[in-house]
Amino acid sequence: MKRILVSILALAAVSVTIISCGSSKSSSNTHKPSGLKFRVFISNPLFPSGTGVNAPVLNIVDASRDVLSTSFLVSLVGQSLQPGLMALSTDLKFTLVYSPTGNTVSVVDNTTESIATAAGASASLPAITLPGFTESIAINPSGTTAYAAVPTAPVLGQVPGAVEVLNLQNGSIAASIPVPGAHFVVSSPDGNHVLVFSDNSDTVTVITTILVGTSTDPRSAIKGFDRPVWGIFTGSTTAYVLNCGAQCGGTVAGVSVIDIGASTVQSAIKVSAATYGLLNGSTLYVAGTPPPSPPGTNTCTGTATAATSCGRLSVVDTGSMKVTDSAIITDGYHDRMQISQDGQLFIGSHSCTNINIPGGEVRGCFSIFNTNSSSVVIPPSNGDVTGIQPIPGRTVVYVIQNGGLRIYDTTTDKLQVIPGDTLNNNGQVDIVGELFDIKLVD
Repeated sequence: MKRILVSILALAAVSVTIISCGSSKSSSNTHKPSGLKFRVFISNPLFPSGTGVNAPVLNIVDASRDVLSTSFLVSLVGQSLQPGLMALSTDLKFTLVYSPTGNTVSVVDNTTESIATAAGASASLPAITLPGFTESIAINPSGTTAYAAVPTAPVLGQVPGAVEVLNLQNGSIAASIPVPGAHFVVSSPDGNHVLVFSDNSDTVTVITTILVGTSTDPRSAIKGFDRPVWGIFTGSTTAYVLNCGAQCGGTVAGVSVIDIGASTVQSAIKVSAATYGLLNGSTLYVAGTPPPSPPGTNTCTGTATAATSCGRLSVVDTGSMKVTDSAIITDGYHDRMQISQDGQLFIGSHSCTNINIPGGEVRGCFSIFNTNSSSVVIPPSNGDVTGIQPIPGRTVVYVIQNGGLRIYDTTTDKLQVIPGDTLNNNGQVDIVGELFDIKLVD
């Protein structure tokens, strides 16, 4: 226990004087170099710099007109070798950009469209180097701290895995909290708790953030799950936990309701598969890919596809905690989901079955579920989906798939087409590079 608390106690008291935490979700356009009022950032490690060398950047797109800013971008040269996964602060003031090459996290000031600086200083914050790969970062609502799950983080005398506490004020790791196999993190709305989901575990670790940096161990455990992988908070101390079940080497997929204060599972229901979800009002959408049972079974039976492996979407009424609808979707490990203002549920995965038959079926890791009619559209595109961003006030959704940007019209569930559009490729935005993630920052 003493060895564990040494790293936990490394977190010093934080001050909010360096990173401002105003409540406004819109910022002045005065200091934005691009001059745009409604922007999306797109991570791109291979953007042509004009000197014959590809540069790591965040491309900026005007989300009101679907126009790429050709004069301004966020340069990550010297900070990030391969900008990929991004995390956005609650107040939209900062974006964290993770690079799997070097395992670094950069802090971007969304207003200045550049690397953030400490208050009263001219130097940029240094990139924060993690002790291993991450694919899950959660920012505390205060905007001063973030949590990164690193499943391979070395821990002296223990099984690898830790949650790294990032100080966004000075660009450093403030503490390392050992959690074996920590893979995914989810912060509560008030920032008082962080749920940690570990590989090959039937336990959820809860970090009480106010205890980090004290002599009290901030970790507690809630048991009684079946390979939990994700959580969705419904309040400060209650959440839905998704049990991956058989897809992750367990037994039965499902959704559990937990009470963090009581450290107990309140109730649970079975679903077909569960790796990711989205709560919209009283409806919970849960996606996953059930393994064939028995092995070799075609899990796409009933649909017109050459694929033999398909995913499942379960629609759960949270009032009764019953599955009220379901649909067959593309397979893979589902970890992206967003809903448009007109009820189109965009679902993305990676490591899926790609079909590309000349003159015939084309499909990849992307599905669109119409929540009004329960119909499913499988867009004819191959590859992993790594980013989805609905555009508020418009019937379009931006999707990053197979390294490229695609803009979908939610009224047709097809690629947006604007005949005669001289600014873009008839409604699409062409960006050179290998795009990964996308965030609306205004």
